[in-house]
Amino acid sequence: MLRFDHIAMSALTLAEGTEAVEAALGLALAGGGQHRHMASHNRLLGLGDLYLEVIATDPAAAKPHWPRWFDLDNFSGPPRLTNWVAQCDDIATEAALSPPGVGIPVALSRGVYSWQMAVPPDGKLPFDGAFPALIQWQPPHHPTQALPDTGARLTRLEIAHPDAQSLTQALATRLTDPRIQITQGPVTALRATFSTPHGPRSLS
Repeated sequence: MLRFDHIAMSALTLAEGTEAVEAALGLALAGGGQHRHMASHNRLLGLGDLYLEVIATDPAAAKPHWPRWFDLDNFSGPPRLTNWVAQCDDIATEAALSPPGVGIPVALSRGVYSWQMAVPPDGKLPFDGAFPALIQWQPPHHPTQALPDTGARLTRLEIAHPDAQSLTQALATRLTDPRIQITQGPVTALRATFSTPHGPRSLS
């Protein structure tokens, strides 16, 4: 089974992405760091049982000889929500049950955190990025445990896709979370709605 883990906002630079999220939500990001294997870096925002990740390529790191995750090598334009991530207890099994191209599990670590993540060979997740990236955390550490509680919570993640029916079927028996809504749309697009101390806010 899969469990909703976090959402990812991609940006050309980490500073630009951080500024966009903080302005939209009225909250300060925290945590984060470098991903040496992927030459990327991030900042995080705690959302109770979930978190929001702002991620960008790391200009201080050498470009890897393989595609970066979340298709960061091809990202352009303003910061926007590009992906979501689902946690599992057996990533090899869950990857085998997923659509072709979900990726091969890669072992990663940073500080106290160790995890495996299924990374597509071309960096592009199935359903034009609308299918979740798969992650398996090594207990007992998870980013939500160390992030400040800002009082913000994700109330809805709307995932639009031209073939919403097939995407829904691919997840139907594997992930049940009332916050996730898959809808029909002309292009792939993610929109997140939050409750915050400042009232309802959204990101897309």
